[in-house]
Amino acid sequence: MLDNVSRRRSLAALAALGAPFAAGPALAQMRIDIAGVGGSRMPVAIVDFRDQAASPQPIAAIIRADLERSGQFSSVDAPGPLSETSLPVWADWRGRHADALAAGSVSRLADGRLDIRFKLWDVVKGAEIVGEAHAVLPEDARLAAHRIADTIYQKLTGERGVFATRMAYVTKTGPRYNLVIADADGEGAKVALTSPDPIISPTWAPNGRELAYVSFESRKATVRVQDVQTGRRRVLANFKGSNSAPAWSPDGSQLALSLSRDGGTQLFSIGRDGAGLSRLARSSAIDTEPCYSPDGSRIYFVSDRGGGPQVYRMPAAGGPAERITFGGNYNISPAISPDGKTLAYITRQNGAFRLSVMDLVTGQSQQISDARDDESPSFSPNGRLIVYASRAGSKEVLMTTTLDGRIKTPLLVTLAEVREPTWGPFARP
Repeated sequence: MLDNVSRRRSLAALAALGAPFAAGPALAQMRIDIAGVGGSRMPVAIVDFRDQAASPQPIAAIIRADLERSGQFSSVDAPGPLSETSLPVWADWRGRHADALAAGSVSRLADGRLDIRFKLWDVVKGAEIVGEAHAVLPEDARLAAHRIADTIYQKLTGERGVFATRMAYVTKTGPRYNLVIADADGEGAKVALTSPDPIISPTWAPNGRELAYVSFESRKATVRVQDVQTGRRRVLANFKGSNSAPAWSPDGSQLALSLSRDGGTQLFSIGRDGAGLSRLARSSAIDTEPCYSPDGSRIYFVSDRGGGPQVYRMPAAGGPAERITFGGNYNISPAISPDGKTLAYITRQNGAFRLSVMDLVTGQSQQISDARDDESPSFSPNGRLIVYASRAGSKEVLMTTTLDGRIKTPLLVTLAEVREPTWGPFARP
């Protein structure tokens, strides 16, 4: 049986038990709505593609939404359609204050695939930046649009885009729990696992092919690993007591997890094949929610060894622990940015659970949410966005936010419970 407390509201529950989900109707998708005023954003015009109706997905609209959600771009009103073969009138686009322009076309090939082409121009210089063609099955049109957005993002920022990556999260509708995999914009959701028993703590393997999570189908918490393509599952940890909070090492060779096999809830590491179990620390405290630093040298985790739950770190092979969070008496759910410079976590203040970030170089923290029920932050693989679960009134929400909290986008709004999002790696088989 599960404790009747939220997972984010009890460190003991984090260590051993999952939160019960409230029943609700099926998921309902919401249009992207960016809130907040960002800093300097590049104005980009994404024109409707010529013959876009040949695609089952609105290619240009998907690209626009991706770029806006990143916090790096603002959309310029773009009359169209135009195609990649068009000759833009630069004075017109400069008059619209666009710095860049993208246009393209969609056509159907003889074998039924879609030929999706696009071109990106520098409006200021009046020059082509890049052009691409994607021949895809109709069901992959949305993925093609995300990949075009990734190309535009990388060409204009010099950084890799994350729009073609995936997320996983847990929902509960009625009596059933679902492990869901979706595109990075929350669309294209597919159920990878459904169960009458709770599923918690999903986490992506670095190869993008596997998810580790905690299942209660054995009437106790066990850690399992699932191949997301084949659905094949295996038990990774089923030791005496509770097995919880799995976290992959950056190279995917092992996982850190929290076990109560020796009487207390402590951190261990284990090989991806289930061999080589090693205890990382010994204390009388509850240690849980581990996550590796990007270089694999350290593990960040939550412990109540100081009297209340706080974030600590220690060498990945075990050793002395150093306390990281000091603001407030309740800080949980650490996530480390891919560059290792930023810690995202959940802090409790006056009964509200809110997303905060910390600069790990300066130690300065900033609360970037004013909601009351935030949980489970996870960084995008380029480190520019954070996804987390929250609540808006009576509805559950998956949100993305920029690291400064200025631009937030709801990906999913639903009356069903939605929890524990985890952003997948760049790798997508």
